[in-house]
Amino acid sequence: MSREDHLVELVDDAGRVRGETTVAAAHQPPGQLHRAFSVLLVDPDGQVLLQRRAAVKTRFPLRWANSCCGHPAPGESLVEAANRRLREELGAGPVELTEVGVYVYYAEDPTTGRVEFEYDHVLRGEFLPGAALRPDPDEVAELRWADPTALEADLDVDPRAYAPWLGGVVNRLLRPSTRPAGTPGSTVTPSGSSAADAAERSGGR
Repeated sequence: MSREDHLVELVDDAGRVRGETTVAAAHQPPGQLHRAFSVLLVDPDGQVLLQRRAAVKTRFPLRWANSCCGHPAPGESLVEAANRRLREELGAGPVELTEVGVYVYYAEDPTTGRVEFEYDHVLRGEFLPGAALRPDPDEVAELRWADPTALEADLDVDPRAYAPWLGGVVNRLLRPSTRPAGTPGSTVTPSGSSAADAAERSGGR
């Protein structure tokens, strides 16, 4: 089964489940709000692992993003889903995960026409030195480590190099509201009135 055929949870603005649909359907314009997660792996020096999304990705290909993203299946825990995607994308894990925030964002991909409209749980994962990484080339074009404070500044300088959700993910990492992974968090909706602006704005969500 293609990942585009997998089921995701549709949610309301407070993260309450209101149904399910396929990945493909959720990302067709105008988009349907659904549960997602974004993992940032952090090493003991505070550096974060970034991946450049593979060229075959249907949304924001070849943009730099956080370590791993995905959608829990209906009824699947965030920790289980995130560690599954860490294994599939990076050959990593399992890792200890902490939820550092939640936010809602909307972004249109100007290249593919797909839409991201996600209730995104931001998860911090502790990366141990020497742990193996075996990225799947169908998922990941490149990997690099970055200082999160410097990354936040670069997101403002060169936003089109990055996936539009990365600014919000880094913001939650640097300014966490820590809670056990999977518990409801506060939501922040994107500012601005234009979908085109939302597609390329990388911070402030």
